[in-house]
Amino acid sequence: MKKLAFVFLFVCFLFGCTTNNNSENNTALIEKYIQSVEDLDYTAMDSILDDNYIGLGPSHNDSIGKTQAIENWKNNVENLYESIQYLRSRNIAVRIEDGDHQGDWVSNWAELKIVYKKDKASVTIWANSLYQIKNNKIIRSYTIYNEADALEQLGYVFINPNDL
Repeated sequence: MKKLAFVFLFVCFLFGCTTNNNSENNTALIEKYIQSVEDLDYTAMDSILDDNYIGLGPSHNDSIGKTQAIENWKNNVENLYESIQYLRSRNIAVRIEDGDHQGDWVSNWAELKIVYKKDKASVTIWANSLYQIKNNKIIRSYTIYNEADALEQLGYVFINPNDL
């Protein structure tokens, strides 16, 4: 965890990230969003995400808009997740001064425990999410975690089709 924080700060140093005057507000917004995830409260999520929100990840080609994201969370809350806990969670707020992704960002890295409704199976994963914030709303996010690790914890087995 400390290494990840060091890498993030080093990258910010190299590419022109700075702390910003909105750091406290932006971090508070992300903490409110995290609380909505733990509470499985998709109504609160709806109020935090900008209407033009775009979420990217965990896979390279995954992307989702606000309407679909809220519908997915609603389905997950009603049918899939018993609970989601942020066992360890750290945030850092930065401002990127120039380039394609300039603006205010908060990075959250966390250890999450997810319990499923059907069989009470659980997984524990490391996740990193980067949130871009504008006008006190999340306008973009990147979320990265190891999907294969989560599936393996649930008992899935990976087989190379060439071995069949």
